[in-house]
Amino acid sequence: MSKKTQEIVSRIRDLEGELEKQAKLEKGRLNKRLAEGGAEFDQEMLRLQRSLRVGIFTYLRQAQILNILTAPFIYGLIFSFVFLDLSVTIYQAICFRAYKIDRVRRSDYLIFDRQKLPYLNLIEKINCTYCSYANGVIAYVREVAARTEQYWCPIKHAQRRHGAHARYRLFEEYGDGDNYRSGLAEHRDALDHDKKAE
Repeated sequence: MSKKTQEIVSRIRDLEGELEKQAKLEKGRLNKRLAEGGAEFDQEMLRLQRSLRVGIFTYLRQAQILNILTAPFIYGLIFSFVFLDLSVTIYQAICFRAYKIDRVRRSDYLIFDRQKLPYLNLIEKINCTYCSYANGVIAYVREVAARTEQYWCPIKHAQRRHGAHARYRLFEEYGDGDNYRSGLAEHRDALDHDKKAE
């Protein structure tokens, strides 16, 4: 990777850190404070948020018929998500130990806190829990796959890749065989040091 590319990647990381700080600042403006594992609201905010809750019967009465008819297709995917979650967890438990890759902490990706929001009714809380699980599993699997790709084939594609994971920008350029061979050990070694870098 060229020096210019390394500088750009460094600036991107700095901006991501700045964005994270700004998000925390804006959370504070909503009169919230983070506590262990979740968010707590003061009494006035709780009262206001509870007043915004739509009752289950009203919610169902106002629901679009297509939303109700497609719900079984959405929730039917739960079996696929659970199977994927279990399979990838077993895969990384075996292979990442063998390759000496720091394992991805599943709990960093599966976060269930939206069901604590007082303005959501029971159906909305179930929906939010399902979406948290599905998107959390995808993010978890993506990081496991990204580390696997970094270990085995840290090479960029010739064509622009949409939605590339954060590790991808550090990969070797397509067609640069010299740097691929010399850099492979560095890419693998970096995986063994992820915890220290985070």
